Amino acid sequence: MTDHEKGLLGGIRVLDLSRVMSGPFCTSMLADLGAEVIKIELPEFGDEARHFGPYVDGESTYFMLLNRNKKSVTVDLKSDDGRALIQNLVPKCDVMVENFRPGVMARLGLDEPAVRKLNPGIIYTSISGFGQESPLRDWPAFDLVIQAMSGLMSLTGPKRGPATAVGESVADVCTGMFAAFGTVAALFDRERTGVGRHVDVAMLDSMMAMQLTGLARQLYKDDTPGPVGNRHPVTYPVDSFATRTGDIVLVCFTDRLFGELAKLMGTPELANDARFASNAARNENEDLLREKIATWAAGQDQDAAIDALLGHGIPAAPVWTLKDLVSSDHVRQRGLVVDGRHDTLGRIPLVPQPVRFSGTDDGPEPFAPTLGAHTDEVLRDLADLDDAAIAAMRDAKTI
Repeated sequence: MTDHEKGLLGGIRVLDLSRVMSGPFCTSMLADLGAEVIKIELPEFGDEARHFGPYVDGESTYFMLLNRNKKSVTVDLKSDDGRALIQNLVPKCDVMVENFRPGVMARLGLDEPAVRKLNPGIIYTSISGFGQESPLRDWPAFDLVIQAMSGLMSLTGPKRGPATAVGESVADVCTGMFAAFGTVAALFDRERTGVGRHVDVAMLDSMMAMQLTGLARQLYKDDTPGPVGNRHPVTYPVDSFATRTGDIVLVCFTDRLFGELAKLMGTPELANDARFASNAARNENEDLLREKIATWAAGQDQDAAIDALLGHGIPAAPVWTLKDLVSSDHVRQRGLVVDGRHDTLGRIPLVPQPVRFSGTDDGPEPFAPTLGAHTDEVLRDLADLDDAAIAAMRDAKTI
């Protein structure tokens, strides 16, 4: 059994024409599960993500985290020979993933109808900002654009403050996850029906689908929410507070838990105070209640406050930095950072998809590809080209 026959998706081959983040995040999840992912990149330049910092010895660490376990093959899609090469690979693949703006793949002769003629059973996954059919389909879509239009920015930030972006490219990442989900669902359906499907995933759709709390207010109450800082938009006190040694969060989502918090703070009478006796009352008097909790927290050390809150059955946690997270016992025990390899850098840390499956081993050693590292291998094994043909294509700068 070869490395790419292991894993839940062992034996599945993915032709990855995607770039930057949303598509590569999707295909990285598939690669983690054992799919053989053939990543097509531009000769010499590569995926744009190779030019995003930070860098170590000239290599993009961003690219490495996002493109683990993929075979890098360089092909000039603007050339006739390059497109013919992709068409040669299509019948040997189960899935094709692309995240170009709608219409680009048609101009290349590699859109879904054209590809399906070459491989009727292929799963063709298209990722775009607004979908294949939308009045906005021609708009350029970047993560910040989608965060802005999805309503997410209007919900994020301090109370009565300006719209604020989330501190990670969540629109790209979450769309990539939805695309992986849709691709695997289509593969499962093909096992039963033999039918290949076009999976159409839009970034704006993905971000809208995730905002259940805000949509519950908007769709059912015509109540448009705004930013509320770190507190929960409906329940209080669910919020962050500063201690002497760092911030904490606490979650009092029932009257009983608020009663426990009141006792812990040495003010048990607050639980029966009409201003705080119900969630509606606590929301109405949020500023006063927040002041009382903040005063208590300011006199505590972070660790002591967390221990006390948990001891009273109140969900609570420290506010960690990424340094705190990656050095934690949790990350170590769960194996969330794994040791991988890179032809230039040697040993590198990688972060695979986090879902754990019983009865599976660790699989082959993870890696991040250097540009074009697998071009000759893939063209020889899958495109049936000999060394002379490969050399001629390289001389012509097709690869």
